[in-house]
Amino acid sequence: MPVTTGMVRKIIIATGQSGRRLESVLTRDFPIGYVRKLFRKNGVRLNGRRGKTEDPVHPGDRIEIFIPFEPASAGGTGPELPLWKLDVLFESADLLALNKPPGVAVHEARGIPRNRTVAGLLETYLRQTSSKPLLVHRLDRDTSGVLLAAKNPEAAQELEDSFKAGTVNKEYLCLLAGRLPRRSGTVDFPLPGREGKPVSAITHYQVEKYLLDTTVARVILKTGRMHQIRLHFAKFGYPVVMDRQHGDFAFNKAFRKRTGLKRQFLHAVRLGLVFRGKHCSWEAPLPDDLQRALQAITEEQRGMGSQHLPHSVPPARRR
Repeated sequence: MPVTTGMVRKIIIATGQSGRRLESVLTRDFPIGYVRKLFRKNGVRLNGRRGKTEDPVHPGDRIEIFIPFEPASAGGTGPELPLWKLDVLFESADLLALNKPPGVAVHEARGIPRNRTVAGLLETYLRQTSSKPLLVHRLDRDTSGVLLAAKNPEAAQELEDSFKAGTVNKEYLCLLAGRLPRRSGTVDFPLPGREGKPVSAITHYQVEKYLLDTTVARVILKTGRMHQIRLHFAKFGYPVVMDRQHGDFAFNKAFRKRTGLKRQFLHAVRLGLVFRGKHCSWEAPLPDDLQRALQAITEEQRGMGSQHLPHSVPPARRR
């Protein structure tokens, strides 16, 4: 339980959290951006020493935080945030698999109160039980799809170990600006790590279909870097459609007029792993806004006729 004394926030590790990494303990209660700031600016101590992301914690350990966290207020004059009921794909005594919609942040941040986040809604959902939800991975606010949460520290540790070991199968569907030159391949540009140093990042892709000036691709991540898919395809020259941060502004502006899509076309369609010795897999259907965008450009392509299609790649095979 976090306790604030003056400008220092103290956390005493409770029973049942032995062996968890310091970073994962902090992200249980705080947004990932704030946690990374703590490590980047040397703002966290573990038992009086500078804390590192991989440090194991044990019952009775003392964490001290020296950079204030400013939670978002529920009021304000900003845009109305979406209300959302948990869309539970699977639930057991140990974990929850959710279908996260677009526009919902995983953690609170400035302008995003906790009761409008996945973390806050999970707490409300499990309020009548002894379970405390622990998110073991994340999706960007505007990315939809499968998201896992543990219901106890032991399950969280096993799930986190699987993500860290790279044994989790993470599949995404995305729409890319341009027509990829090959039907399958790998993007492996190094990406910035937590301290700004380049780290390995591996993204495999398989073309699902070509639609006019875009490519529908199924993507499998072998590493889990921040914004990995968006950064990799932007550096490759085929950015994710409607990615406002790393994408093609002119292309996005025209695409929105053509289809009405307002967010990045990126969806976590499937997640699979071995948990408690059993193979588990969950899938999330493509949301309505992405289906509408695909339908719009499919109809546009039909209206143009095959003689007007780009010829940089062969036409998509019939299934």
